Amino acid sequence: MKQPSAQNSKLNTEHSAVIVICGATATGKSSLGIALAQRVSSIILNADSRQVYREFDIGTAKPTLAQQQQVPHYLIDICDPTETLTVADYQQQAQEIIASEHRKQKQYQLDQADLNNKPLFLVGGTGLYIKSIVRGLKIPRVAPQEDLRSQLAALGQAQLYKFLQQIDPVAAQKIHPNDQVRTLRALEVFYVTGIPISQQQGENPPNYPILQIGLECQDSETITQRIAQRTDQMLAAGFVAEVETITKKYGWNLPLLDTLGYREFKDYLAGNLSLEQARELTVVHTRQFAKRQRTWFKAYPEIEWFDADCPDLLEKVWERIEGFLEELRIKN
Repeated sequence: MKQPSAQNSKLNTEHSAVIVICGATATGKSSLGIALAQRVSSIILNADSRQVYREFDIGTAKPTLAQQQQVPHYLIDICDPTETLTVADYQQQAQEIIASEHRKQKQYQLDQADLNNKPLFLVGGTGLYIKSIVRGLKIPRVAPQEDLRSQLAALGQAQLYKFLQQIDPVAAQKIHPNDQVRTLRALEVFYVTGIPISQQQGENPPNYPILQIGLECQDSETITQRIAQRTDQMLAAGFVAEVETITKKYGWNLPLLDTLGYREFKDYLAGNLSLEQARELTVVHTRQFAKRQRTWFKAYPEIEWFDADCPDLLEKVWERIEGFLEELRIKN
């Protein structure tokens, strides 16, 4: 059994632990996180980069209002679709919420003479969001430069990536050639500060205990089936109408409409794809995205992996969490 995360020599085991539930899309992170948080009457911090936006609900598999009533969720619906939330913005808000919860629980302990801390849950599949919290990334606080971004984006992703390779090869090695969002951000930071983003980054791990749980499917066929099922559920829930409503309100050029799922069904509404073609492309592109997510998370040895299709997944994960918390109590 792995020991509690001790990335920071100043680790304070009296603070509430943060339990991370991560992994590729369609592995059941949200439902597991809700079930776990309910057991201890705790909260969930969202770690999905699209669920922070209002109105983008069905296509992002955002927890329903009913689910959010079961467990308090934070960092969901905090931005309008026309706004930009940087990783630094996300990190700051998440850290403030965690610190606030630690203060609340400390006061509760004093009032109730209760030495037990209930863990907080960080749930999602955006690796950089999670890394910003568990590693305490030092992120350049450069405000979004919309005019600069527009000028750069007009050059095309292939040319942008070549520029990045020239000015910051270290960052380029860590960014996928097709990832325009991170490419633009790296170039933006360089043009504003004159210093490559890779030279401005570092780590300052938090001083509270962290346990990272990863969910994975054991074979590609299973994850494909899960993705296809989710896509069909999205369609049944009214996803096409959601995309249509968003395009009518914000136009066709909203950057979020070029993300997974929305892009394919925007093309359907524009008459460029049939409904079945849009569905099939969504499944294919989501499967490719899930593979990239898995590659990202597998690079972090501190993540403990569980089979997403295990019949008693909840109990197995809960058993691990209980063991982790018991280790912390012994240390105290």
